[in-house]
Amino acid sequence: MAISELQFPAGVQALSQASAKQQANDLAVAVADALTTALRERDFVSLVLSGGRSPVAFLEALSTHNVEWARVVVSLADERWVPTEHPDSNEALVKRHLLRGEAARAHFIGLYRSPASLDASVAGANLALSELPQPLDVLVLGMGDDGHTASLFPNSPKLALALSDDCSQSCLPMLAPTVPHQRITMTLPLLQSARSIFLALQGPAKLATLRTALAGDDAMAMPIRAFLRSPLTIYWCP
Repeated sequence: MAISELQFPAGVQALSQASAKQQANDLAVAVADALTTALRERDFVSLVLSGGRSPVAFLEALSTHNVEWARVVVSLADERWVPTEHPDSNEALVKRHLLRGEAARAHFIGLYRSPASLDASVAGANLALSELPQPLDVLVLGMGDDGHTASLFPNSPKLALALSDDCSQSCLPMLAPTVPHQRITMTLPLLQSARSIFLALQGPAKLATLRTALAGDDAMAMPIRAFLRSPLTIYWCP
């Protein structure tokens, strides 16, 4: 199965790359171009990223692009509730692989805020995100084999609130089925406000998950479904 065989809603573009390296480079070009376009219209722009292991090559490629980084505010679609020095920290990942060289001039807003409790960390993150330029300019998402994106996990207790169009909070606590279980995620209204949304996928398993997601419309069962509409560009490699 190839991604070109799938049927997408109007306004959704799907692009196939031959390798993970090409995907990382092509996605970095697209994100840098989207940021540059947004900077022509606003004094400061927002870039919201996803964590995990697969974005490393993309983040490193993006860090080399000639963007006015001092006018870019970077944040995360989701975070594990772990200290920033923890190997599972998305904040550490972004700081290590993106915020270096000229890109280190960007302003970063993390979601991990308090070791006292997950709720305290979420409260601090909601306050900090008031400084994030909104609506969002550029959002880069990934997707799990279960159809989750950011940390919007099927069956998580607060998923319905996070996916609600009238959710007033920028982020919420979320429970993941894998360790570490406690997460923080941006909510659907904030994520969907982005003017440019990219979804990066690798491998046949993710393509099969995408195919299943496209066949239904229940976002509670597969939260990625909430994003399979314009504006969205999907980057996939085998």
